[in-house]
Amino acid sequence: MHSTWHPESRGSLTVHTVSPTELNVRLAQDIAQRLATAIQVRGFAVLSVSGGKSPVALFEALRVMDIDWSRVRITLVDERYVPRNHPDSNALLVQTHLQQDLAAKAQLVFMVTRASEPLDTPAAQAKAAGIALLAASPADVLVLGMGADGHTASLFPEAPNLAEALDLRNTQTCVAIELAHPPANAPYARITQTLAQILSARHIVLPLTGADKLNTLQQAWKQATPALPISFVLQQTQTPVALWLAN
Repeated sequence: MHSTWHPESRGSLTVHTVSPTELNVRLAQDIAQRLATAIQVRGFAVLSVSGGKSPVALFEALRVMDIDWSRVRITLVDERYVPRNHPDSNALLVQTHLQQDLAAKAQLVFMVTRASEPLDTPAAQAKAAGIALLAASPADVLVLGMGADGHTASLFPEAPNLAEALDLRNTQTCVAIELAHPPANAPYARITQTLAQILSARHIVLPLTGADKLNTLQQAWKQATPALPISFVLQQTQTPVALWLAN
């Protein structure tokens, strides 16, 4: 990320700038330490993760960290509206890249429990996912991603019910997101944690690489706007957020 703009820590938002080769290992070490501390304090830890291709290298660094994975519950920040063993399922991505090696002992909490069609409606599926998330307890560490369009989790700028999903008074844990024009590489309805649920985490991490994403981040840094849903995470002071940038 070579740019004249460099975000600086402010309030509950901390910025870590590390080399691209170190980013995933350094972040994995930080996450593992936080999970280990939670296990010491409460007897278990909750790690909530996002899907997509971006976190794969982080997952592969994290799964060899030597902590008591049998006491870790892994939850999903969002999920595609597909059976849990579908090739495009975030759960399958987590099982393939994170729930291996030492982390094979972790417990994965599914957002979509069925392994085959037919599924419940997206709204019913979101309700069931919300119940499972609440039972798992709040996340000790929640890993977000961000698209170049400013979306995070499955909170997309053009989602018809985005305002509802971003409303901190919304008591729903998860909502269904049905886009008129979903991403071509994953043309599915989504189930996502609401902003209120995301902010119930004890610690949020946001790893970012790439100049296009830095440009988006610069816009989201200025003010909260529904045009860039990630801005609502960056502009709040309720939950600590650690931004991890490759430079």
